Amino acid sequence: MPVPPHKTLLHIAERRHWESARETGVSYTMSTLGRTLDEEGFIHCSSDMDQVDGVLTRFYSDVDRADLVLLVIDAASIGSPVRYEPAGDELFPHVYGPIPVSAVIEVRSLPGTR
Repeated sequence: MPVPPHKTLLHIAERRHWESARETGVSYTMSTLGRTLDEEGFIHCSSDMDQVDGVLTRFYSDVDRADLVLLVIDAASIGSPVRYEPAGDELFPHVYGPIPVSAVIEVRSLPGTR
């Protein structure tokens, strides 16, 4: 069954990588914690805050929240394919290409460790 596309995607970013992309205007190419688009093949994203919370708990529990930001991405502005693929019992959006800085419409702080 196809997944309806979301208008926005969410991506947990290491603050230093996002700020570097934003300052230089170069497309963002980090896939996930410590791994690049080239290494992973796609950029991990989430569809909603429930998925973000689960990813934070599973993979970012040892990372200071001050070192992370949540990118809100306009899916229509990415210019690369977005595929919804299974991870566990959920479907997550994966972006198969770099994310233009201009596609990031908001940068949020992340909730603290629970």
